[in-house]
Amino acid sequence: MELEIRIPEDVDVEIKENAVIVKGRLGELTREFPPHPVKISKKDNSILLSIDSDKRRQKAVLGTYRGHIQNMIRGVSDGITYKLRVVYSHFPMSIKVQGDTLLIENFLGEKRPRKARILENVSVDVKGRDITVSGIDKENVAQTAANLEQATRIMGLDPRVFQDGIYIVEKDGKEIK
Repeated sequence: MELEIRIPEDVDVEIKENAVIVKGRLGELTREFPPHPVKISKKDNSILLSIDSDKRRQKAVLGTYRGHIQNMIRGVSDGITYKLRVVYSHFPMSIKVQGDTLLIENFLGEKRPRKARILENVSVDVKGRDITVSGIDKENVAQTAANLEQATRIMGLDPRVFQDGIYIVEKDGKEIK
């Protein structure tokens, strides 16, 4: 079985053994894949992924490889953006970016600020109640957005009453309902 991924003109892809290096106008991403039965090769303006058998597990790994490579190509050409919204009704929160940490102050009236880690090559922009997380690596952008959401998770209180927090409202152009 074989899958083909088209490479856009403004993107350059290099394959070294099990590593795929994708370069675009926004930057460069490198990912090393484990030596599975999936063979990765480049032919003209496309990447070929192939497996020897039609076993279900190998087909699943093939689809996973395709998804990772497509995300890398989209990241270096268009970028990845997640949008979050700050919601509070009891105590007004203030949010600041300090280096690779986002500080959430006065969450539910707490004296100590809560902290969320910002991963490398990810930029966080705070404008009022809206937070934009962007970068070229989809996994780092998504994990940073998840870190922000988890930092304001409320434990031990009724979630119907205490709805304060930071919530993801848009994942890479797709609105969350």
